[in-house]
Amino acid sequence: MNKSILWRAACLLIATTPMLSQAQDQPSTSAAVPTAKLFSGPSDYKTWSIGVNGGVLAPVALTGGSNDFTKWKGSFGYGAYVKYQILHFLALRADYVGGKLQADNSKELGNGSLPNRPYKSYETKLNWSGTLNAVFNITTINWLSRENFVQLYASVGGGLAGYKPTLTRTDNTSFAYKADDKAIRELIIPVGAGLKFRLSEFINLDLGYTMYYTDGDNLDGYNYGPNKDKYSYGYAGLEFALGKKGRKQLQWSNPAKVMYDELEAQKASLAASLDAANQNNARLTADVDKLTKDADGDGVSDFFDKCPGTPANTKVDGSGCPLPVPEPPKEEKIVITEEDNRIVREAIQNLEFEFAKASIKTSSYAALDRVAELLKRKNLNLKLSGHTDNVGSKERNLALSRERAESVKAYLVGKGVNASKIEAVGYGMTQPIASNKTAAGRQKNRRVEFTIF
Repeated sequence: MNKSILWRAACLLIATTPMLSQAQDQPSTSAAVPTAKLFSGPSDYKTWSIGVNGGVLAPVALTGGSNDFTKWKGSFGYGAYVKYQILHFLALRADYVGGKLQADNSKELGNGSLPNRPYKSYETKLNWSGTLNAVFNITTINWLSRENFVQLYASVGGGLAGYKPTLTRTDNTSFAYKADDKAIRELIIPVGAGLKFRLSEFINLDLGYTMYYTDGDNLDGYNYGPNKDKYSYGYAGLEFALGKKGRKQLQWSNPAKVMYDELEAQKASLAASLDAANQNNARLTADVDKLTKDADGDGVSDFFDKCPGTPANTKVDGSGCPLPVPEPPKEEKIVITEEDNRIVREAIQNLEFEFAKASIKTSSYAALDRVAELLKRKNLNLKLSGHTDNVGSKERNLALSRERAESVKAYLVGKGVNASKIEAVGYGMTQPIASNKTAAGRQKNRRVEFTIF
């Protein structure tokens, strides 16, 4: 096994990805409603998984360069991981890898001679390596299926490796690189890629390749050249999805196709609803036309019209039949006699109030009673106009005139006169009938006028 073989394998993986990214499960008919939304949260999917794998560990990486020995050898490696899928395209994965790495100086240099170095070969036992990686699904989105069958992924992370190098000199004597035989611990940066195949809802086939860059030059026990050591792990393994039966694996879910199927289902559902609504509307329109048709124009539809053919402008009842024509109201002519006027004049002459008040003196009651009897008997209307002299403020005189007119109205209403037949207005001192400069004139101006009609 050499570097060219690894390059060819990687190129083959990348080249076959587009052809293999079709789905194993074809979508159901467009009329079927999808069972999942675009993304309703990880709780609807299987998100946890564990994996085991085995493969080849080599002290070389595809990115070029070499370690401190000229010929590397492939050795068996093994690994396991626990993974949590955060999103369709992103997961966190904790990896463990173990095995051994070995190489020697048996490869000739470019001039055809063997390298002149103090060590013949080395073997490093990789006791363990633990890393935490972010894994990115590159082929999550396509428009062919709700679930992918094959996906290409890439990973990057960081962690620690514990290993023990053993060197062999040119005289075939071997010794431990570290005298106390304790494992060397160094920071490692893993960068990888791979292909994954969905075999079932529970099992996936995982093919991958990861390059590990160490933060030192101790991996092969020989410090030669300025570059730090590196190694790689090409593997094949199985991944087991954990979770309730019936749930899909989140990493295989294709959100674009799920959304497309959901929209197609909604489109079909809306089209069916629209057709049903149009049929309903057609029936309702026919019913409304039947209920609103009014051939004779009387405002009652033919459906309810019990008297069709009513002449235009005829008033009808709720069943469409003509209403009885009411007789024209008889006008009652009101005749006001001289006797009526005398009663009113007498009431005006006898009307007296308490000083500066709206209280009617009892001496005025008899004349007012005769006016009340007249109004009730002949159903007459009465206007009461209150007036004052100019003594006091305008505001007070206006209020007092109105109060006195209202007081007379209240008295008459109390005697049984219809209140709607009486109007009480106050004019204050604005309409004098005599001079306010004399006591006699002011006395005349303090009055309530009665007008019957």
